[in-house]
Amino acid sequence: MIRFGLGYDIHRLVVGRPLILGGVHLEFGKGLLGHSDADVLTHAVCDALLGAAALGDIGQHFPDTDPRFAGISSLELLRSIRSMVQNDYVVTHIDSVVIVERPKLAPYIPQMRSNIADALELDVGCVSIKATTMEGLGEVGKGHAIIAQAIAGLSQRLNREESNSVP
Repeated sequence: MIRFGLGYDIHRLVVGRPLILGGVHLEFGKGLLGHSDADVLTHAVCDALLGAAALGDIGQHFPDTDPRFAGISSLELLRSIRSMVQNDYVVTHIDSVVIVERPKLAPYIPQMRSNIADALELDVGCVSIKATTMEGLGEVGKGHAIIAQAIAGLSQRLNREESNSVP
């Protein structure tokens, strides 16, 4: 069985915070506001995986009221989610898009793909990251926020009895 999950996240840009996307620190005058490192891309991937496995959302597992997760790297959260799903499923593919006016992400996307692939123990060819703008429209278009969306594909693992009976 193949399952898919959709993830979405948005965070406000503020002065005084680092900007981290896909585990990459981008030099920029603002960063994303949040309890963890506020990495919207990685959060969207986390929610996509949890959704595909029908395990709720990132807030259920890593609540912003828990001081253990203050400032934590979202790649660590992603590794934890991989552990949650790996007994029953194999992650097959991640496709994502970051919606941001500035900074331009093209130079950073290869490292973002590599970071997410490493956290999920995937080949980098199984992780797609795209970037687009809002053409100046809305809060994102005005440079006040960043949005990320992701879809994850999971394949159900065969149990030992099933795998022994497959020719």
